[in-house]
Amino acid sequence: MNERTTLEKIAPTVEEAVAEGLTELGLTDAAVDVEVLDNGSRGLFGVGSRQARVRLTVKRLPSGPEAGAEKPETTQAKASSRSDVVVPVPARDKDGSVEVSEDAFSVLDDNLLFISRQTVAELLEKMKVPAHIEVRYGELDEEGQRPILVDVQGDDLGVLIGRRAEILNALQYIVNLIVSKQVEHWVQVNIDVQGYRARHERQLRQIAQRMADQTMKAGRRQVLEPMSASDRRIIHLELRDHPSVTTQSVGEEPTRKVTIVPKE
Repeated sequence: MNERTTLEKIAPTVEEAVAEGLTELGLTDAAVDVEVLDNGSRGLFGVGSRQARVRLTVKRLPSGPEAGAEKPETTQAKASSRSDVVVPVPARDKDGSVEVSEDAFSVLDDNLLFISRQTVAELLEKMKVPAHIEVRYGELDEEGQRPILVDVQGDDLGVLIGRRAEILNALQYIVNLIVSKQVEHWVQVNIDVQGYRARHERQLRQIAQRMADQTMKAGRRQVLEPMSASDRRIIHLELRDHPSVTTQSVGEEPTRKVTIVPKE
């Protein structure tokens, strides 16, 4: 295999991106070629800023007996079970070149988790809200895409949620725009604060089942209170395969409602 290990890193400055890449690969600067893809930009008041982006390519090692005389140490990135990615240790081909599997290349080239976490961290720093941030990939959606799930934990984070999650939804919208602009394609980033969305979704599913039961007992349609599009979607999905009722959305935003209707 003649491909060389390539790693792209994103950080506030070019120097930091290079340093992080070298640490992740476990190599010195003499062992890699560095290409600056983006010098970055501070943005306006730190919002919408663009981070520096570099590509580190591992140099080919000389073949022959001397090739094994010096083996640069390899390290794994510090990893948690959710937010960090373990970088595979490169294997060496017979001619001394570095060989990495396709799975390894996909890990090395994937910066979505890093970009998403850094974007949320910078926004919270500007808001002066200390918090612990974990990121991971969600389950495949109907279009075969994996959303980025961002979990924010800390003390007194109600300020990030707001009334009916207005602030949380606004934060999520801004993060989606920033991340998608940086990677130049749309990325769905779902942000949760102290498990708020998970609890809220459970409550909505319980409401859906309870109202479905009432619809069957009364034999007539039941109309729920106005909800956001995301909340209505949870109701529709919860009752999608229900044997006795179906759901419809009626009305105009922002007072659009879900109606639960008995099946004929």
